[in-house]
Amino acid sequence: MSGYGINDVPHVELNDEAMASLGEENPDQAALMAEAVIQVSEKDDVLGPISKLDSHQKVGAFHRAFSVLLFNTKGEMLLQQRSADKVTFPNVWANACCSHPLHSMDELEEKDALGVKRAAIRKLEQELGIDPSTLSTDDMTFMTKMRYSARMNAEWIEREVDHVLVMCADVELNPNPNEVANIMWVGHEALEAMLIEEREPDQAIAPWFRCIAARVMNKEWWANYNNPDKLAELSDDLIHDMGDVSYMLPDAEGADLLTSIMEVKPLIEQRIELSLRASRHERLGNAMMHLIEGGGKRMRATLPWLVAKAVGDAHAGLLDIGAAIETVHNFTLVHDDIMDNDEIRRGRNAVHVEYGMPTAINAGDAMLAIAFERLVQAENLEPEDVAPLVNRIAWMVRRVSEGQQLDIEFEDRLEVSEDDYLEMIEGKTAVMFWICAEIGARISGADEETVQLMADWGKALGLCFQLMDDVIDVLSDSATLGKPAGSDIAQGKRTLMIIHALRQPDGPVKERLMSVLGKGEDVSPDALADGLAALSELGSVAYARTMAEDFHAKAHACLDRLEDCPAMVALRELTDFQLARLH
Repeated sequence: MSGYGINDVPHVELNDEAMASLGEENPDQAALMAEAVIQVSEKDDVLGPISKLDSHQKVGAFHRAFSVLLFNTKGEMLLQQRSADKVTFPNVWANACCSHPLHSMDELEEKDALGVKRAAIRKLEQELGIDPSTLSTDDMTFMTKMRYSARMNAEWIEREVDHVLVMCADVELNPNPNEVANIMWVGHEALEAMLIEEREPDQAIAPWFRCIAARVMNKEWWANYNNPDKLAELSDDLIHDMGDVSYMLPDAEGADLLTSIMEVKPLIEQRIELSLRASRHERLGNAMMHLIEGGGKRMRATLPWLVAKAVGDAHAGLLDIGAAIETVHNFTLVHDDIMDNDEIRRGRNAVHVEYGMPTAINAGDAMLAIAFERLVQAENLEPEDVAPLVNRIAWMVRRVSEGQQLDIEFEDRLEVSEDDYLEMIEGKTAVMFWICAEIGARISGADEETVQLMADWGKALGLCFQLMDDVIDVLSDSATLGKPAGSDIAQGKRTLMIIHALRQPDGPVKERLMSVLGKGEDVSPDALADGLAALSELGSVAYARTMAEDFHAKAHACLDRLEDCPAMVALRELTDFQLARLH
């Protein structure tokens, strides 16, 4: 095939709000954001069309892309500096051409990577003015694929499965100033020097090209730039996982907590469902999925990824680890509801109510086993890392069980100290935050001091979380909680508030509390409400809130000792969220 042009460029209509977000400075670039690119899964499976805008804005979505490495017959590689008018990643230096195939029949074709090659010819003309009649898909060699995320700021992100193409041609260039600010030809040594030198933000190297040049491409590509047969031998069918590489951009800005979670939450949930739905028994699979389908913020699940982004390298293995930990968490909730005789969880029937006690117990047991299966199947883990990881998660599960046992026993004890309570919630709740943060840091390649700081942060965060959870149980309504308000008091749970209240002198206010404490279903809603009010009047709610604020401060102190970076925005917001949940 010689030359290529697309006659009917597919578009996705953008609403007024979307168009307004693009501004009026450059209508040409705004129009390009309506083009229909190809949304794909992590594995590059086609999911359908998506506008260039929706694939790049806010959370974004994985989409198919290509990167052309264009060599001349002297063995030099062409680089382009993206125009200042570009909506995403303006002014950065990148490879000759990097863009997206469109959701059209010609550019969807996957045999011999013809779709991306045709798209490359189209964009080489559009961006660099290369006459398409001088180009052929036969002259392009598909080398490999690369998956990565790179956030420019809170508004814009790249999330691509990038197809890397190599070609050698002496071409006549006529760059489009709306697309390209500058060009240069560089040799191998010159490029390597560019990769290691300090560069100003307006001279930065694009994260995707840095990944290609430093992690994917090797010297053999340079040695055989003009030998398509040899390049074909060097190609592979892999998708190289680069993880989140936002940190490679000097002036990158972080996203808020919700956006950061939503970037990976669906990917984690896909892994959870894939594991839990694998059961040959439909009822068992449905029981295991019951709480997952009930929603949830997935804070524990996304925590290893969020921490890794902040202190090191994030990759898909952290999503597998997050899925395993979320499965463990939901296993504990199933058994916790059984032990506490709670009938409502996340606004729906508890698993033992919906499916019966025997199936609920069996589902919980199966979820624990499945969680460890997911762990040992995690991507990108070195074999020597698997055993320590499994051991650490197993220790976490044991500590959760020990914390739960203390919680059970406390209901029958007259005397429970603050230290007893803190030991209990450290095991029942805080240890999950602690281990999630610790593992995220360790898997990211952080040093031991950083790993310990993140473990301490996670522990303080978890203690703050549980203290605030107890307070919320007292001050929120049933609709907000997704379970009956004040259920902890009706069940006689020894929270810090109750421990504090029981230390107070006897009197009418304390008697109002004691009249409902541990009375279970025998207490009326009005009486329970009065008992909750008494707990506040005794100063017990304020006391617990103050201790939560102390742990909140300890968590921030840990983050203060770490180097600031864009991903730290989400960790600080997550820390503050524990206190803000009440509002």
